[in-house]
Amino acid sequence: MLAQRLKDRDPQALAELYDRYGRLAYTIIHRQVNDHSTVEDLVQETFLRVWTRIQGFDAERGDLGTWVVAVARNRAIDYLRSIECRFAQASVQMEPAGQPHAVTPAFENDLLHRERVRAIRQAIARLRPDHRLVLQLAFGEGLSHTEIAERLRQPLGTVKTWVRTALKVLRTQMA
Repeated sequence: MLAQRLKDRDPQALAELYDRYGRLAYTIIHRQVNDHSTVEDLVQETFLRVWTRIQGFDAERGDLGTWVVAVARNRAIDYLRSIECRFAQASVQMEPAGQPHAVTPAFENDLLHRERVRAIRQAIARLRPDHRLVLQLAFGEGLSHTEIAERLRQPLGTVKTWVRTALKVLRTQMA
């Protein structure tokens, strides 16, 4: 079993893990972070984190691949929340002097992105507190509905309803 080999600190197991899930981790992170070198760094950090925290992995709670994907997604989210990301987003890439018009589309895209993020944050802020919380746990921390229900000590059906309702309200507000 690959997870046990990782727990036994087998370096070949880490290579196998990367061969299996490296491309998937890259894709997951790239969907959120659009800078190739940053994505590569985050993939490396993902597998380093898996290596250093493998003792906390419990195969009875889920699949190793699912856990790797959750770690990758969380690394991307952590990066997006970081100061480093804010500085990278605030910097303007300049084109060679012969093409001054090339800055404008990037600037416009940045403004559109910021406007979208602002609108999403406002929509989330208008949600009921319990709906905001389940979305944060599901999408921010990567918890399953069952894990959310256990953490909040709520029935599974209630949690599913809260998530479904929150997403429906967000869709309506963003339309």
